[in-house]
Amino acid sequence: MKKTLINILALSLIITGCNEKKEQPAPKTQTDPQIVLIKTDFKNLKNWKADNLSEIISGFALSCEKILKEKNEYLSNAKIQIPTEEYQKICLDYLSKRPQTTEEFRHFAEQNFTPYLVTDKGNPNGKFTSYYEAAIRASKNKSDKYKYPIYGKPHDLIEFNIKDFDPNADSKRFVGRVEGQKLVPYYTREEIKQKPINAPIILWGDCNIDVNIMQIQGSAVAWLDNGEKLRVGYAGNNGHPFRGLGSILLSKGLLEKGKSSMIEIKKWLKENPDKADSIYNENKRYIFHRIIENSDGPLGAQGVPLHAGRSMAVDRHYIPLGAMLWLETKGPDNEQIEKLVVAQDIGSAIKGIVRGDYFWGSGGDDVLAKAGRMHSDGQYYILLPKGYQQEQKQ
Repeated sequence: MKKTLINILALSLIITGCNEKKEQPAPKTQTDPQIVLIKTDFKNLKNWKADNLSEIISGFALSCEKILKEKNEYLSNAKIQIPTEEYQKICLDYLSKRPQTTEEFRHFAEQNFTPYLVTDKGNPNGKFTSYYEAAIRASKNKSDKYKYPIYGKPHDLIEFNIKDFDPNADSKRFVGRVEGQKLVPYYTREEIKQKPINAPIILWGDCNIDVNIMQIQGSAVAWLDNGEKLRVGYAGNNGHPFRGLGSILLSKGLLEKGKSSMIEIKKWLKENPDKADSIYNENKRYIFHRIIENSDGPLGAQGVPLHAGRSMAVDRHYIPLGAMLWLETKGPDNEQIEKLVVAQDIGSAIKGIVRGDYFWGSGGDDVLAKAGRMHSDGQYYILLPKGYQQEQKQ
């Protein structure tokens, strides 16, 4: 084991390299993203006075409780930097006052925050999709009906971050396993399905399609064959890149352009069971799960339960988790979405300065029909403490 750890450390040092041999970063081009925050006022937020802010009271409280435990100098080390101590003072004040109504929350927000339009070099337009918490049927025991394994995090999976070895390096997560005396990439989705892996099986599902969709969504409500209800949450991944089923099917001409919603994808998979496995395998990323106890919603990346219509996944490289965002976009039926949400989650496909994945809620195909069709243009404002100094890292 000692040799293994030494080899991992050696690999990390090789990756970071010595200064004289270190490859110089490419110069920035005009296409490189760059955050520009534009200060504004609450009166310029569409629908600010009409939003039912009582719906966000408990969600923001959960994020505040988490923020009070943060040890980083800046929240989440995002490009938009918020001094943790300053935000913690606001959170302590919030938790002591505990607003109960929309008006009380609105007053608190206006007294403590200033909205800033988030832009990429002045361009505020971005893409907003949505996701949901799936529902599956499962059992704790394998049988002819329940035969699709739902794996917990493998015992032989190793994670490390270059920043842990070099404080000056960019934060980047690596995932692998030890083979002999070498650290190698962890198994791909196809390899995991071909042979048993060193991981606990937490449940057995009855539908391969539902299990794979749960992996894309990251969590699910599991209805067991004994009548019990469990919540299954994200526990980790195998470190390989994510590729969406829609893009795979489109690239092969198996779905028409404009007809690649999750409902259409699910329909195709049901009608083509003999081809489904090869499609799944082209997405090399595999998600591991865990049973979540005593939670009234799926857990997001911030470690707090998500709330339908009030939580959003963001790119934490730019947006700090726990920050409040005023979202202005449209839903799948062209309905206006103008409301306050909290950045409480992340996603493999959620990359960019103005990019969000709106949490629609929990349920079956009815909720999937909504979440799977949302693909809208929009913008958002981040609420930052009054007196905030723009010191974001570029």
